[in-house]
Order: sequence, then structure tokens, then C-alpha cells
Amino acid sequence: MKKSLLAIAFVGIALVSCKKKETKTDGMDGVNKDTMTMNHDGHSHTSENSLDWAGTYKGTLPCADCEGIETVITLNKDETFTHKATYMGAKAGTEKTTFEDKGTIMWHDGSVVHLKGKDTDVKLKVGENKLIQLDQEGNEIDGALKEHYVLTKQ
Repeated sequence: MKKSLLAIAFVGIALVSCKKKETKTDGMDGVNKDTMTMNHDGHSHTSENSLDWAGTYKGTLPCADCEGIETVITLNKDETFTHKATYMGAKAGTEKTTFEDKGTIMWHDGSVVHLKGKDTDVKLKVGENKLIQLDQEGNEIDGALKEHYVLTKQ
């Protein structure tokens, strides 16, 4: 009798250990939820929901025909923004040329903000206390001036 119970227990353990693990996709186009980092609400961690992204960011961006573009971007919790760009020594005879705009924020993949206003159409990657300007295709700018495309939170 003991041998029968032991044999049944052994077969049961073998069957359970050989069972294929099922993965949950939860309608996420085949993405394995077990490999994603989840927060306490069951959502994946992104810049949008994990960082304190609202605030004012400043920096001087490179400029092809001027000394630099002093840039101030304010991101608001209501998903609006203001953008101020001052071209330093833009053309002969001018000291500064300033442009101001406002509009709405669109999030892409939870880590990129797309600022869309009357004259503004720019994508920025949101990092810890910084915004990184992206190129027209949404990629980080590479090369010798890469570190100059960063705005710092004030």
C-alpha cells in the first residue's frame, strides 16, 4: 500500500513539473507580461507614469547659423506645454530672435513626448530630470554634439 501511494505521488510530481508554463498576453499583441516590469496597479513602468516629468526644462541647443538656441520648455500635468526658443546672435545686425509657442503633449511608447503647437513639432525623450531632443524620425541625435541636445529640469 505504501509503495502504491509513493508511486502515485511520484507520477503526480512528474506530471506537474513537466507541464508547460502558460504566458499571459492580455491583448498586448503577443507581449509576454511576465517579462515586463509592472507597478502596483498592474501597468508597465514608463517615463509617463513613473517619473515626475511635469516642470520646466532649460538648455542651449546647437544652431547651424547662430551661437546657440536658448530653449525653455514647460510640460504641464494637463498634457499642455509652452516652448520658448531664443536664437543667440542669429544674423548679422540682430542680437536675439525669440519664438514662443504653446500646444499639447502626445505620448509615444510612454517615454517620448511629442510637442505639437502652432509652430512647434518636436519629439523629446523623457529621462530622470531631463529631456533629450530627438531627430525627425524620433531617434536620439548621435555625434560630437550629442550631449548638447539635453534640456535639464529646473
